[in-house]
Parts: sequence; structure tokens; C-alpha cells
Amino acid sequence: MGSVPKECNAIPRGVRALHANINAVISFPDIDPVAFRIGPLAVRWYGIAYLAAFGVAWGLMRYRARRRALDWSDPQISDLIFYAALGAVLGGRLGHVVFYNLTMYLSDPIAIFKIWEGGMSFHGGLIGVLIAMAIYAKTLGKGFFDVIDFLAPAVPPGLCFGRIANFINGELWGRPADLPWAVIFPDPAAGGIPRHPSQLYEAFLEGVLLFCVLWIFSSKARPRGAVSGVFILGYGLVRFMVEFAKVPEQPLGYLAFGWLTMGQALTVPMLIIGMWWIRNAYRRPREPLASAGTGRRS
Repeated sequence: MGSVPKECNAIPRGVRALHANINAVISFPDIDPVAFRIGPLAVRWYGIAYLAAFGVAWGLMRYRARRRALDWSDPQISDLIFYAALGAVLGGRLGHVVFYNLTMYLSDPIAIFKIWEGGMSFHGGLIGVLIAMAIYAKTLGKGFFDVIDFLAPAVPPGLCFGRIANFINGELWGRPADLPWAVIFPDPAAGGIPRHPSQLYEAFLEGVLLFCVLWIFSSKARPRGAVSGVFILGYGLVRFMVEFAKVPEQPLGYLAFGWLTMGQALTVPMLIIGMWWIRNAYRRPREPLASAGTGRRS
């Protein structure tokens, strides 16, 4: 993760006490980032998380389409997953390059393609998925909001899997903490001190909690744009809060005020867009409802 700002490694008194009694905190589990190997191919947990994310999303959308008789066929859902995966991977990688370490990648452009070394941005992935969904919606002849409202409730489980993979990799750890569930991460840059397992905070809030909210909210017909607006606003709120427990990405550090991270700066537009989408959704005529579909599928 690189060097860490001094203010992020300042050890509170409680943390020093916990550090003195190492049994009072959780040692990082010794999990190999490589789940298994197939000959020379190393299959990493992060790759498995992506596959699980797309697989679960496909299953959830198929379940909703059948249970609620939405106008989505299995081939259309499979195509949607393909477009979403393409947008997420390309957008996520380019977002990481542009938002977090552009100078390094400009000096070594080949590193942009070394995805197996890590480096994906949620915000870049979101932009990539939205562009991909706009293209797919036009190809399919459906409305843009019909597509993203259908996709949104199926996204949080994938976010949960991704954050768990971050935890397994021992990356994106949090600030020093004097809590019973604080974790000592093996990365030398973590300083060998108890820290917030911020990856697990995000796994629960972005994955479990946001999924429950969206699944319940989308169980009834909503105006076009309302479901995706709740996803964008909900994720934005969670991400902004959890960033306070995280060490900022290096080499950026804090951008302003001694606390604003790049993750928070990129999340502010999400908060604005989410509120705007929800507001506009409920100000439109109520007749066409995105979640209701356009007819029963034969």
C-alpha cells in the first residue's frame, strides 16, 4: 500500500494498551491471496470475487424476472451481465489509473494492463457500467433507467465479495483502532499495530445492508430512476462514512482539510446525482413504472 501519512499512524493511547496485550486484538488470518493454481495459472481470491459477483447478479436478476413476470429473458440477462462486466473491468481499471496514480502509470504504461497486480476503482467501474448499460439499452430497445433499475439491486452482493477479497489480500486497511475487533495486518506499512478492518465494514454496509434496502425497495413498482437513485445515494453515504476509518490511498494521501480522501471526493457527485435522480423520478408522471416491466414474458 506504500507509505502512510504520519497522522494515519498516530497511535492512540488505547491502541498502545491493546498493542501491549496482543491477545486483545485479532491477528490477521494467514490466507494465501492465491486461492488455487491450475498449472502455471494462479487463481486469486479477487478474481473469484469478480466471478461470484457476476454469477450471483445473474441469478438474482433471473429470480426477480421470473418471480415478478418482468419483461426480461434469460439471454437478455446474460447479455446484460456481459456488458456490465466489460464496463466494470475496463472502467474500474481506467478509474484507478486516472484517479489514484496517473503519474506512475504514465511513466510505465504497460503496468496499466497488469490487472492481476491489483488496482480497481469502484467509481471508475460505476462510470464504465453506466456507459455500458446505455449502449446495451439502446441495442435492446429498452429505456436506460429500465435497465439500470433492474440491475441495481443485484450489485451489492458483488461489492461484498470484493471487499472480503480486499480483506483476504490484506489491503485497503483502516486507521489505528483501540477496539476488540481491531486487526493487525501483515503489511509492513501497516506498522504492526491494531487497525480498523475497514474492508469488512464496507462488506457489510455496501454489500449486506445496501442489498437489503434495495431488495425491499424494489419489491414494489417504483418510478423509473428511483431504484438506481437509491443505490447511488446509499452507496455514496456508506462510502463517505467508512472513508473516515480508512487510511487514504497512496501516494495521494488526504486531498484537503486534513481528512478528505479521493474516495470521498469521488463520492460527493454520487450523493448529488442520487438525490437528483430520486427527486426527478418522483416528479415524473407516475404511469410508467420501471420495476413493473413492460409485460408478462411468455
